[in-house]
Amino acid sequence: MGKSLKKFLKIFVPIAFGLFLVWYSYNATTPEDRQQIIHYISNASPFWVTLSILIAILSHISRAIRWRYLLEPMGYRPKLINSILIVLISYFANLGIPRSGEFLRATALTTYEKVPFEKGFGTIVTERVIDLLMLLSVILITLVLQTDIILGFLEEKGVNLIGAIGILVVGISGLFVGTYIIRKSKSPLAQKLKSFLNGLLDGVLSIFKMKKKWPFILHTLFIWVAYIGMFWVIKHTVAETTSLSLSQLLVAFVAGAFAMSTTNGGIGLYPIAVSAALGIYGISSVSGDAFGWIMWIAQTLMVVIFGTISFIVLPLLNRNR
Repeated sequence: MGKSLKKFLKIFVPIAFGLFLVWYSYNATTPEDRQQIIHYISNASPFWVTLSILIAILSHISRAIRWRYLLEPMGYRPKLINSILIVLISYFANLGIPRSGEFLRATALTTYEKVPFEKGFGTIVTERVIDLLMLLSVILITLVLQTDIILGFLEEKGVNLIGAIGILVVGISGLFVGTYIIRKSKSPLAQKLKSFLNGLLDGVLSIFKMKKKWPFILHTLFIWVAYIGMFWVIKHTVAETTSLSLSQLLVAFVAGAFAMSTTNGGIGLYPIAVSAALGIYGISSVSGDAFGWIMWIAQTLMVVIFGTISFIVLPLLNRNR
């Protein structure tokens, strides 16, 4: 299989899968249900939707500030406005090509702030590791708060938690073994990979060298509180979901988080996953679908609008660079 075909499939398959899910979701509902869902979406309270978007924007700004803390120990102090615009661009890019935003983010940092790609990418990897730990913390908290309901649902769906954990352990072990082999090899390719990995490691380890550890931790907590907050306020846009507790909404939040990583920006799958999670608590599929679509549309539009603006503004602000 040629490289061009592989690249095409990596881009096309997630988008096609997402569009298929949109079609599937559409055909799985009756005309009356679709009309009611559209009614919910079109009549969603502008106040709560706008508040959700504002919270999301604050989380992105906080992420940009936190990113600068990781770069400072290596001697780089990018402009805050550049960091914010680059972060917004990366989210926009991920809507088109999964995970392309991380590479584009490191590339833009190299272009406009002269930070070596591998060092900038290393800090982004560090962020992703921290985000993964935070997501795992949210999952753990959700499991503690909703243990009986979640385990009952997973058992009903035939999900084997032990098997999933085993696969994760094998994957992590394989990563360590592969890194060890590269470090011991003397081949030219291995030497290039080793140089790249050293720069990557430098970026990852920057978290242990930073002077502003507490601001970094506070921004991390704020980012994830904001993620949950922008999800929580949307419950007020659908009558049937207004009475849901925070712990119940966390189940839907986690389901939506996994959906976001499966298709481009969660297209198609996000509303389905959120609706299925809300259905555990007796929320009708119509209200669940409406909740998921309102959340997805609001956040996607925000990313598209501000990402497009950032694409235009970033080079204009750095004309001399």
